[in-house]
Amino acid sequence: MRMVDVCAFYSPDGGGVRAYIDQKLKTAPAMGHEVIVIAPGERDEVFRIGEGSILRTIAAPPLPFDRRYRYFNDEARLHGELDRWRPDHLEASSPWSSASMVGRWQGSASRAVMLHSDPLAAYAYRWLGGVFTRGAIDRMFGRFWSHLRNLDRMFDLIVTPSGGYRQRLLAGGLSKVRTVALGVEPGRFGPHLRDEALRRDLLAGLGLDPSATLLVGLGRLSPEKRWKMVIRAVGNASTRQKIGLLIVGEGRQRAQLEAACRLYPSIALVGHISDRSDIARLLASADGLVHGCESETFGFAVSEARASGTPVLVPDRGGAGEQLHCGSGCAYRPGDERSLTQALTSFVDCESAERRVAAVRARTVRTMDEHFSELFAGYAALPLHPLPRPGVEPSSIGSGVTAAAPVR
Repeated sequence: MRMVDVCAFYSPDGGGVRAYIDQKLKTAPAMGHEVIVIAPGERDEVFRIGEGSILRTIAAPPLPFDRRYRYFNDEARLHGELDRWRPDHLEASSPWSSASMVGRWQGSASRAVMLHSDPLAAYAYRWLGGVFTRGAIDRMFGRFWSHLRNLDRMFDLIVTPSGGYRQRLLAGGLSKVRTVALGVEPGRFGPHLRDEALRRDLLAGLGLDPSATLLVGLGRLSPEKRWKMVIRAVGNASTRQKIGLLIVGEGRQRAQLEAACRLYPSIALVGHISDRSDIARLLASADGLVHGCESETFGFAVSEARASGTPVLVPDRGGAGEQLHCGSGCAYRPGDERSLTQALTSFVDCESAERRVAAVRARTVRTMDEHFSELFAGYAALPLHPLPRPGVEPSSIGSGVTAAAPVR
């Protein structure tokens, strides 16, 4: 099966979506499929990522609020690319305007939308949830719901990574929604990577001795991740208990968060870590992962921590909260600094060794291979559209392609 993924939020400097696409480019050919990812980029380029996988960038303008990302602004150009590659299956990786562009393409491919983001939870519910009910907010954003229902009509399948997101979409009038949970990179994470010397050195760098609790936060530095709340809650709890926090990530809030960290001597922002092996060692060596975002559609960092046998502190809503299983950590009320502070206090009061043993026992985690196997099987079962394919002759997947190193 030849799959084309129109991915509006792929960026070399991106986070979860980039990691997901990178894994798809590696995994699909190993499962017998071709995959071409079309993304907005600085210039027109075509890269061979591996045998049977292509990354195609189309010159596009940057997003004004985050210039690491760009957006598709030429529907005819995008349709021309789809004519060129002639997919058996077509996927849109964003619920925004690019999905509508993909849905309007007059080709015979089956098609699906993969909802990597939850705009209502990330923005509308977060901004207005302190004043209005979710039902009232949904009514205010009726045009967006109308757009989602239109995508439901245009596409054969709407894929969500979490069950809670699916239930909200079904309640909002969509009918073709299916949950296909994500997973972790196979063979990368595990409790055997725990490094007590690394843990000791990290705590020392925060002015703490080995008897302290080492927490890690991992993710993009943006408002919906609620890092300011996490920093304040850990700072409050650390006045009574010995707690250190390392936040790993990059993003537009970096300067603000660095200033917030300076108020607490045992909290530090260390920036982006590109080596996945280093991330795996860090997660396994921490005593817990603290996560502030209730609008995750899945929560890669939470899943990776669980695979490492590391307990997690998560909001009790969203994709991150859905991953909390017996023994794997504790939950708090979303967006509630006092609730998180209380959860941190209780977490640290528990015996660290016993807590970690329980987390290791509860660490059964799905892999990305399992995710893609289920996803691709679902795509293969979809019918083709009863439309003639465009008249452009298909090109070999290797023609006119620049060789490239494997995607990180």
